[in-house]
Amino acid sequence: MPIRKFENTDLQPLADIVRATAVFRPEEIEVAIELMQIAIDDPLQQDYILFTYVDEQGSVLGYYCAGRTPMTVSTFDLYWIAAHPDHHGKGIGYRLMKHCEEMVRSSGGTLVIVETSSLPKYDRTRYFYQRNNYVEAARVRDYYAAGDDLVVYTKHL
Repeated sequence: MPIRKFENTDLQPLADIVRATAVFRPEEIEVAIELMQIAIDDPLQQDYILFTYVDEQGSVLGYYCAGRTPMTVSTFDLYWIAAHPDHHGKGIGYRLMKHCEEMVRSSGGTLVIVETSSLPKYDRTRYFYQRNNYVEAARVRDYYAAGDDLVVYTKHL
């Protein structure tokens, strides 16, 4: 399987992928990179669990970052999932999502929470979650900014 634990050398190509998606604001990109850096600086931490998708040639093409939701028994947050835009539609996101769900199950998790934006540039993202059987569980109007709602998806495993 081309999905492996995140490695220090993945940071730069994954930062480039997050930028290349052209949907994240600069501060969101900074947070994605910050979480990768936390994983590098403290490899024993368990707040942010990262896995990387690598093709047969060793090229980094995507990743996800998930972690246990604090103060819950079996809930996990999927903080980030991204695939290189040049490879969208090739099943990388699907494989990363399935890997994440299996990681959650094997860690005793039963519920995955995903948050995203309601802006039109996130239409494909929301459709991706829906295709993977995530259900819109909540919407907070004007959460990120006026006209930009927080959309929360959930999936019971």
